[in-house]
Amino acid sequence: MATREVLTYPDPVLKEVCVPARSGIDERPETRRVITDLLDTMNSFDHCVGLAAPQIGELVRIAVVDISGHPKAKDEHGLMVLVNPRVVHHSEGTKVSREGCLSLPDLTANVRRPRKATVEFMDGNNDLEMNQVQLAGFEARCVLHEIDHLDGILFLDRVASITDDLFRRQNYG
Repeated sequence: MATREVLTYPDPVLKEVCVPARSGIDERPETRRVITDLLDTMNSFDHCVGLAAPQIGELVRIAVVDISGHPKAKDEHGLMVLVNPRVVHHSEGTKVSREGCLSLPDLTANVRRPRKATVEFMDGNNDLEMNQVQLAGFEARCVLHEIDHLDGILFLDRVASITDDLFRRQNYG
């Protein structure tokens, strides 16, 4: 459909909590439009592994994640189109790793997240059928990052120390 502009911080839309995407027959074309715009926009950026609807100005609970071929990808589920995702379980163990975001293009940060998570969602790749996946490592981090966007949370909100854990993005031109 369309490559959309990605909103950047401090746009107030990024701090809004999204409403559930409606999945009735009448609402599906609108859900599909948002999904298509998310995929087109994500694919227009090199090295982008995920994007959430509020980043393109849509306040609905839809996100896309695809870590296929990424060097940090060990186990992966391919392209995931997550409609109304929710975390049903996450591991006790956590790990701190560097994260970046198209909505904060000049920054990266060390963020602590669970090593594993179980997420339930309507699968936008499969006619909005309910699905549940167990995620680990980099893929869990990416999905949890996108779900945070749906809840109005940016990775800045998860940084332990602005002084020690926030960095200017390196440009390798």
